[in-house]
Amino acid sequence: MRRATGDADDNPHLAPARVRAALRALDVRPSREMGQNFLVDAAALAAIVAAGAPDHDETIVEVGPGLGVLTWELLRRSRQVIAVELDRRLAGWLRQAFVGAPLTVIEADVLRLTPAAMLAAARLEATQAYRVIANLPYAITSPVLRHFLEAAHPPQSLSVLVQREVAERIIAAPGDLSVLAHAIQIHAAPRLAAIIPREAFVPVPAVESAVLVLQRRATPLVPAADQARVLRVIKAGFLHARKQLGNSLPAGLTALGLPLARPALLAVLEAAQVDAMRRAETLTIAEWRRIADALAPLTPGAARRSADEPHDDGPGLDGAAPAGDAADSGAPAGRR
Repeated sequence: MRRATGDADDNPHLAPARVRAALRALDVRPSREMGQNFLVDAAALAAIVAAGAPDHDETIVEVGPGLGVLTWELLRRSRQVIAVELDRRLAGWLRQAFVGAPLTVIEADVLRLTPAAMLAAARLEATQAYRVIANLPYAITSPVLRHFLEAAHPPQSLSVLVQREVAERIIAAPGDLSVLAHAIQIHAAPRLAAIIPREAFVPVPAVESAVLVLQRRATPLVPAADQARVLRVIKAGFLHARKQLGNSLPAGLTALGLPLARPALLAVLEAAQVDAMRRAETLTIAEWRRIADALAPLTPGAARRSADEPHDDGPGLDGAAPAGDAADSGAPAGRR
């Protein structure tokens, strides 16, 4: 991990004056509360590009391209870019700014599009390999990461600029794990590539950012058919964070509609070879899988109900309310 440093390059979309002028012309008023921060620092931009390392033969998906500062770099280094932008004004700006470039601009909510639909918009096969490189809006970080990683056709990797606190939660090791960390690490090996200072954005946000790289695993740590069931048990364990599993897990399961008496739960933990005095944040994926397997005969409807539920990416995702600029809050955002 490193702190981004460096000199300005020749990216015409990077100049703060140009960014402010474009925002005025489009009548876009950035809001700190909504996580609307536009990148204006060459070193930070270089850190994202270096972490993503796009290749000239690759297809890149960019989420939340905004005014195109990262888009410009990606177009120079890849075969084509698919940019998904929710704001109609910014989508129109991108189409005009990059006329003739191998860029497909999709004006839509990324969470309502499958990767196959994104590829189809660029006239590509649904099985086309791709990677995600993006400066993600704070408020949709967790849903976007899971949306891609859990898709039928996930990317080979994701290199994204996110809130530093969220990145650190995702890369956590046993002792500091969370539901979010498990949900991501099941599918990908995470690493923190660079720390981005607050001053790299207009307007200046309240917190630091970080470049997070997620390299998709060849085989998920939990088989697809078992993921909903295992994650439901993990979430139950974190509903009462910092408490011993022997006390927290029965209450958590009950809250999720899977009531289980404490003596039965203690027997489950013993069968899974997990000490009831341990806390949820210390357990590995393998240990949660053993607990879920031992619970399965006692909670026969758990897997079906889990599969039917939407992702919970609010404060309950990792047992604590996130801090900072609308991190994973579900509020609208447009950080570019």
